[in-house]
Amino acid sequence: MPVTDITTNSDERSIVVTCDFAAPVDRIWHFWTDARQLERWFGPPMYPLTVTKHDLRPGGRVNYYMTSPEGERFGGYWDVRAVEPTSRLAYVDGFADAEGNASEGMPLGDTVVEFTEHDGGTRVSSTTVYGSAEDLQKVIDMGMAEGLTQAVGQLDEALVADAA
Repeated sequence: MPVTDITTNSDERSIVVTCDFAAPVDRIWHFWTDARQLERWFGPPMYPLTVTKHDLRPGGRVNYYMTSPEGERFGGYWDVRAVEPTSRLAYVDGFADAEGNASEGMPLGDTVVEFTEHDGGTRVSSTTVYGSAEDLQKVIDMGMAEGLTQAVGQLDEALVADAA
């Protein structure tokens, strides 16, 4: 399993996910920055992702939704703050309604994703800081850690499928 560590810290209001992949940095970067590749893995299994807007540049926005097995849509977005090709993404991650508008009262996460060479492959470290310990707890209670682990597993499966 590519997730090597998930650490939550209520004092820092953060969740840090560390993943290792047996693929070069530029390939893993592509899974994050190409809308069709992102759709292959970013939602947990049984909740496929559909990207509806993909403006991955500082000041841009990525809108998406995940579809439940019952057909219910759960929206989200990234307000992109920084893009440093093959090394770093920074964005505010939020929940959205069906039209892609920010959902009132839902946590916002300030996320930084770093991509580095590691043991002949790629290490991805994603740090998300929430506005309060309560917001962090809310996403943990929603199953964020399990969903991230499952989603990242799909990225690893996609790498294997592409190599076949």
